[in-house]
Amino acid sequence: MMKKSKTGERVLISFDYAIKRLLRNKVNYEVLEGFLSELLMRDILVKNIGESESNKEHATDKYNRVDVLVEDGLGEILLIELQFTPEIDFLHRMLFGTSKTIVEHMVQGAKYLEVKKVYSINIVYFDLGQGEDYVYYGKTHFTGLHKKDELRLSLSQRKVFDKETAADIYPEYYILKVNSFNDVAKDTLDEWIYFLKHNVIKEGFKAKGLDRAREVLDRDNLTPEERREYDYEQRLRSENLSTIASSKLEGQIEGREEGRIEGREEGREEREKLAKELELERKEREKERERFARENELLLAEITRLKQNK
Repeated sequence: MMKKSKTGERVLISFDYAIKRLLRNKVNYEVLEGFLSELLMRDILVKNIGESESNKEHATDKYNRVDVLVEDGLGEILLIELQFTPEIDFLHRMLFGTSKTIVEHMVQGAKYLEVKKVYSINIVYFDLGQGEDYVYYGKTHFTGLHKKDELRLSLSQRKVFDKETAADIYPEYYILKVNSFNDVAKDTLDEWIYFLKHNVIKEGFKAKGLDRAREVLDRDNLTPEERREYDYEQRLRSENLSTIASSKLEGQIEGREEGRIEGREEGREEREKLAKELELERKEREKERERFARENELLLAEITRLKQNK
């Protein structure tokens, strides 16, 4: 059945699932090329798409993380990561990811000038750090302490490296805080971020790659087995995110309750009210878990049946 958003547009397959299953086919490279071109503000030609070895750390990573490597036509590497659940040390992991990627792509005994340029592109669905924007960009700059000038490369270095400044050699970082986007698309990059947030491409959106995405990411194009696997994966992620949100709310309620207990005895009615809220939340969460368990069992049974009938 075709799903539609509240405003009537067709809901497409999520970008993370598409990267893992659909966009690695060369005939669909146009979608990823469009997104990367809009973000980096230059035409990107995808040469190859692979998976980073660091994407296999935990069982839940299958549903909460996507980590892929893209090699472009210039031989540079774009490390794309989507993260759904909060991680306090995510910025550290970004640094580790670029460092590991550089090392993994160095042939033993190679010269240092063969170090690959890496772009770290991080699409996060949680509130990372403290800031009011929804797109952040980071680059290593070498600035003189006294003259305040930027360190440039010599003429011979520019000819050999095909770079202008020392900063052009080092990794560059992009952070897209999808949930912080206010849904007002002011430019073509915003159109992509709207899609990343809602899995919807509005009429009139003109960003590179989105026209092709409308075709490739249509859920109706999936086989029955693929649709069930996709729905199963989305349900698992929803269940996981619901558990995290419930735990956070539970902690907030308990914290408020403890504060009132310590603060004043006359707050007994408020404490009882908060206790009831907490108990209701626990019951609702348990019902939600039972519902997810039943639905997941049915989906798994249907997937197994389809595989057996092949």
